[in-house]
Amino acid sequence: MAKIIILGAGLGGMAAAYEIKAVLGSGHSVSVVGDGPRFNFTPSNPWVAVGWRKPEEISLDVAEPLKRKGIEFIDMAAEAVLASENRLRLSDGRLLDYDYLVIATGPRLAFDEVPGLGPVAGHTESICTASHAQSAWQHYEAFLANPGPIVIGAVQGASCFGPAYEFAMILDADLRKRKLRDRVPMTFVTSEPYVGHLGLGGVGDSRGLMESELRQRHIKWITNARVTAVESDKVKVDEVDGKGVPVQSHELPFAYSMLLPAFTGVPAVRGVEGLTNPRGFILIDKHQRSPAYPNIFSAGVCVAIPPVEATPVPTGAPKTGFMIESMVTAIARNLRDVIEGKEPVEQATWNAVCLADMGDTGVAFVALPQIPPRNVSWVRTGKWVHLAKIAFEKYYLRKMRVGNTEPVYEKYVMKALGIVRLKDHL
Repeated sequence: MAKIIILGAGLGGMAAAYEIKAVLGSGHSVSVVGDGPRFNFTPSNPWVAVGWRKPEEISLDVAEPLKRKGIEFIDMAAEAVLASENRLRLSDGRLLDYDYLVIATGPRLAFDEVPGLGPVAGHTESICTASHAQSAWQHYEAFLANPGPIVIGAVQGASCFGPAYEFAMILDADLRKRKLRDRVPMTFVTSEPYVGHLGLGGVGDSRGLMESELRQRHIKWITNARVTAVESDKVKVDEVDGKGVPVQSHELPFAYSMLLPAFTGVPAVRGVEGLTNPRGFILIDKHQRSPAYPNIFSAGVCVAIPPVEATPVPTGAPKTGFMIESMVTAIARNLRDVIEGKEPVEQATWNAVCLADMGDTGVAFVALPQIPPRNVSWVRTGKWVHLAKIAFEKYYLRKMRVGNTEPVYEKYVMKALGIVRLKDHL
């Protein structure tokens, strides 16, 4: 009997637990190590930050659903991966032995890389975690009593731009409903070389579409932006040209600001020789396996993926839910083969699919594959995307409660998008 430990209980970790258990069956042990007892549906965090959702509406306790599938849940943060010993050390000092380890931790949020950035030691909000989103809502409530300028965006090194666009436009929609929009100048700040780049080199005419959406909402923007510091009431930004040379400095006043940070690997994996790149992301081969430690696999935001292209200000490549789901499927099947003494053959589909909500409408992006040139480069907008994302949230949480063992992104999102013969490109 093989002992498999999954490190992380987020989108990647939970999907991995259910799918690996379904593929391997009861003859092998599967355990999940997570920092906290609740699963949070991260894509809904922007709604929490404006009070459209409560945290408990987009989260659930994970121990019981996992137990029903014969999966152990260990509620304790990991302190270190002892890869050469095939052990995991927890923050309470316990040592867990494993035959195979699946790392799905998500990222560390590198607020410290920009002075004054972040919700704890800094002056900006975040929607990256459930607690951050709840804090953002509390500060937004206070802001509503005395509105002023808003600055939203993503700093240099960020790799997840969709939520920044979502939050800017959700705020716009919420302020319009409250009849306060005319009192709130808004600026979008991004390290992208142009609006709609998304860390993907653009998808279809995403540039024109996103610029149009921002204009319609009277949201100004600064691209090729390097945030140098955040003070209690202003964001300092250097705008650079195509060669990365500063051409203009901005001091943007704000009464409320949310800036997404760059990511790094989590402390538990950093410093393990051969396991990670210099930023702490897990190095993997085409089968999701560590080249240095063949019994370690990885999926999700914590894996090392090179940028799609060089940009004047550093931007990373996003890892969408669809891509993560395909990584998990590849790991489950490759684990089965490796345990049976076979060579792994499964590869993830490096495709990007995103439903981006904009408060009262939305944009759907499809890039197959993620890195150009592509077989499909597709972008559409409409209220149907907003409604599809709401329905998907309910569908996904329902599947997590009963123990998801199927590719929900492929089953639901592809159906929602209604792209003819899309599977031919997967």
